[in-house]
Amino acid sequence: MTRKDIIRVISEELGLTQLQISRIVHDLFDAIVNTVVKDGRIELRNFGVFEVRWRKARKARNPRTGEKVMVPKRCTVTFKPGKALEKRVQSASQTAAASHTTRSKAESSLGVGTARSGD
Repeated sequence: MTRKDIIRVISEELGLTQLQISRIVHDLFDAIVNTVVKDGRIELRNFGVFEVRWRKARKARNPRTGEKVMVPKRCTVTFKPGKALEKRVQSASQTAAASHTTRSKAESSLGVGTARSGD
């Protein structure tokens, strides 16, 4: 799903124009980015935490030449999902997994798990 898709869905649900929702979504994302830049962390309850973390300098290898190179330390943004988000994703994935059960070739050839007519 893209930002444009999010805007379209919310616009349809709330009955507002896509332009109005676009401004809201843009401002929301800007507020999140600005807070992470300024404070290094933002916690959105029941959704998750965005946080700036530093990666240590390390030795690496150039895959093209095989030459060893030093990668300098750098900062990155991490996301840790909140409990409510994890719970919803977990239940959705379990539901999807249950609906996509497959039978082995042996089960298919033996007719295991299929309804037979006349029973």
